Amino acid sequence: MGASGVQRHLSEEKELKLLQRKERERFERECLRARNTGSHRMLLSSHSVECNSSSIVFARTISADHKDLVHDVAFDFYGRRVATCSSDQTVKVFNLGDDNSWHCTASWKAHSGSVWKVTWAHPEFGQVLATCSFDRTATVWEEIVTSASSTQQAHPTHWVKRTSLVDSRTSVNDVKFGPKHLGLQLATCSADGIVRIYEAPDVMNLSQWSLQHEINCKLQCSCISWTPLKTWSSPPMIAVGSDEPNLTAGPKTFIYEFQCTDSPQWVRVDSLKEVTSPVHDLSFAPCLGRSFHILGIASRDVLLIKIKPLPKETSQASGETSSSKYEITILARLPDHPPTAWRVAWNLTGTILASTGDDGNMRLWKANFDGRWECISALKGDGSRLNEAPAPPLPAQSSGTSLSDIGSMGNAKYYKLGGISHREQVIWH
Repeated sequence: MGASGVQRHLSEEKELKLLQRKERERFERECLRARNTGSHRMLLSSHSVECNSSSIVFARTISADHKDLVHDVAFDFYGRRVATCSSDQTVKVFNLGDDNSWHCTASWKAHSGSVWKVTWAHPEFGQVLATCSFDRTATVWEEIVTSASSTQQAHPTHWVKRTSLVDSRTSVNDVKFGPKHLGLQLATCSADGIVRIYEAPDVMNLSQWSLQHEINCKLQCSCISWTPLKTWSSPPMIAVGSDEPNLTAGPKTFIYEFQCTDSPQWVRVDSLKEVTSPVHDLSFAPCLGRSFHILGIASRDVLLIKIKPLPKETSQASGETSSSKYEITILARLPDHPPTAWRVAWNLTGTILASTGDDGNMRLWKANFDGRWECISALKGDGSRLNEAPAPPLPAQSSGTSLSDIGSMGNAKYYKLGGISHREQVIWH
């Protein structure tokens, strides 16, 4: 590397350190402001920077100003809009401005009960939201843009209720839009154990939705997840989790596959017998180039499940039925959120999993070179790093410093495991 290359490298490193210091100072100011106001706020992980093989995560606090607990936070497809829902029966939408700060652009009462979940549709179908609530309904909302000259509102957009799905007789606990290659489909799950799949026959008229399928899981349902974009010859799949507290009720996670026969229907292809504790959340990882699916589950522990289709030749040769077309493998069991984990979410490439739990911390997990999942970063509820402490200074080099002195300074530790017996004996291998 020439002199100009070295100088350019040093300048880039200096700019990176300056950026990190500015982000840290701004984060500390926001934390101080949050502690002083004491209002209901959200903590978002804004971005990460890879520096010297260590992950640096910056967190940012948003003043949501909800009057009760915030149950769900959802980013849109581009990551520049955030929707929140709360027990105060309201939904709020925040936009990321040019000043790199979040601004509330819409707030409205969405249901007559606690709003459990909120989710965005693919932007191909417009700015569309779906919410579900304790009031036994799921609602579809669409954003309408109006000209600033014809309205007296502070913002030239507002959200309109397009339809309300009222087929459930119990609380609707989760709602998810299907992948875009299936069209505009919406799946809901209820405490009565029924998963319902709706479809909008005309994407230009979101007031008309038809109930396509009903799946009876026989256990109260808490969460659902679709398989992501179609990248290999696999039919659509849905994973369903149950928060049934009875541990003797059997498996709490079910995998359903859509079979295109003379009468198209969803068929259960597997039940994860390893998951017997209540499941609070689950999510399929985006499969960019994979020939299998990875399912993250938030239960008593965080579990990572590999779902790989078996070759057709293998299934036909062994005489297996359609209920055993997949090889189910546990990739990892991560018991780091005692007593239970509550949420899991993947990054865009499906390589990093974020998890939260009753311990009040958020952890980021990533597989290393040999496939073992490790925690690469951990944040507390206030956004500070978990177990963050300044590194002790290195001792000054001198001829009088011994190994025991270095160990007492906290840089190296030496342990005596025990006495050596039969030291004259030679072990032959």
